Amino acid sequence: SLLLGVAACGENLTVPPDRDPASDPPVAPLECLPNLDGKIERSELSPAIGTAISYVVSPPDTSRSVDLTGSEGEDGTEWDFSTDYADDQSLSVTPSTLAGKWYAASFQDGAFITPFNRAGTLESIGLSTDGGLLLLGIASRDEAPDEGQTLLVYEPPITILKFPVEVGQSFVSAGEITNGVALGLPYAGRDTYEVDVDAMGSVDLIQFTFDQVFRVRTKVTVEPAVGTAVTRLQTSFYAECFAEVARATSADGETDPDFTDAAELRRLGY
Repeated sequence: SLLLGVAACGENLTVPPDRDPASDPPVAPLECLPNLDGKIERSELSPAIGTAISYVVSPPDTSRSVDLTGSEGEDGTEWDFSTDYADDQSLSVTPSTLAGKWYAASFQDGAFITPFNRAGTLESIGLSTDGGLLLLGIASRDEAPDEGQTLLVYEPPITILKFPVEVGQSFVSAGEITNGVALGLPYAGRDTYEVDVDAMGSVDLIQFTFDQVFRVRTKVTVEPAVGTAVTRLQTSFYAECFAEVARATSADGETDPDFTDAAELRRLGY
């Protein structure tokens, strides 16, 4: 009968074990959380070693119209770089350490590496210190590339930013290169960076909006021992914990800090 069948099944039942309630894996705490205190400390601009950072960048030989002056909003200056260009290209930047680099012996321990050019065939060697962010030199990624080896070491290192980054900073930093090699040829020269942190406001990008970003204007003068000096203007926008979120670079020889045509426009995004 049905009752007998139910009874028979009941005799074979086992008590299920006690189980813990379902849970998610622990969430790792953020290494850097913006506090929007009107300055960027060293701890808020540390290289994210091994972390891929995605940018969109204008194609070579293509200029972009930019408004570096910005407009006045309710909470200060606003810069709009939100236009999505169909021909923009993707660029992934992954900071790394000196470990395994053929040129490691030429630079001090603790340095970090980022691509210097789009293809990554040249690399920038930087160092974060209590005083600021330094550029130690430039080297070819490979020891013997087809285009020739590059190894340029600045003495002294060039200061790119001073900590804490605050509006009103203005300084000049120069580095000499002696016994250098550029594309397989002997090189000597002097590079000078004139840096001004002159405004703070918000930046609109394609997928992001950042508050309390710092506009950093940099005039770079490259003076080779043999050849003609070249100047270039670069306006970067830095945010706490995210570092450089946008950058506009002028054509060589530009003199207007509010240039409206950028030889390269780079923005955080994908």
